[in-house]
Amino acid sequence: METLRPLLAEHPFFEGLEPRHLDLIVGCAINVRFDAGTFIFREGEEANAFYIIRHGQVALEIFVPQRGPLTIQTIGQGEVLGWSWLFPPYHWHFDARAVTLTRAIALDGQCLRAKCEEDHDLGYQLVKRFAHIIMQRLQATRLQLLDVYGVRS
Repeated sequence: METLRPLLAEHPFFEGLEPRHLDLIVGCAINVRFDAGTFIFREGEEANAFYIIRHGQVALEIFVPQRGPLTIQTIGQGEVLGWSWLFPPYHWHFDARAVTLTRAIALDGQCLRAKCEEDHDLGYQLVKRFAHIIMQRLQATRLQLLDVYGVRS
């Protein structure tokens, strides 16, 4: 039986992860597909997964009254989508909508949280990796805000 292990092992997010940890993660992974226009998750819903985008584009959106949905970032091939599954209260803070046909590997958040409780080294490795992504996304948002408000450094 073929598993998702080779695909996860070659992804930069999992680079340097111990084989035993990768084996634990693979047990929580499935292939998923979202047609263009489909919401992957909605703000306020329970955050129960994260996604490795294999193909396609996903818009992260917020709803602005009197204006409607506003795209704040677009995630594409090779990127990681979603970290709210890792931090209580485990609810999404944005909407994520497939802009194009999107194929991804979904990693079950409840499964991973249980495995992290059993193996704190695994939890530490995942938190370090997500902290790096969060830092990159906050920096990108900062630059976007500077551009929107016309502030030049």
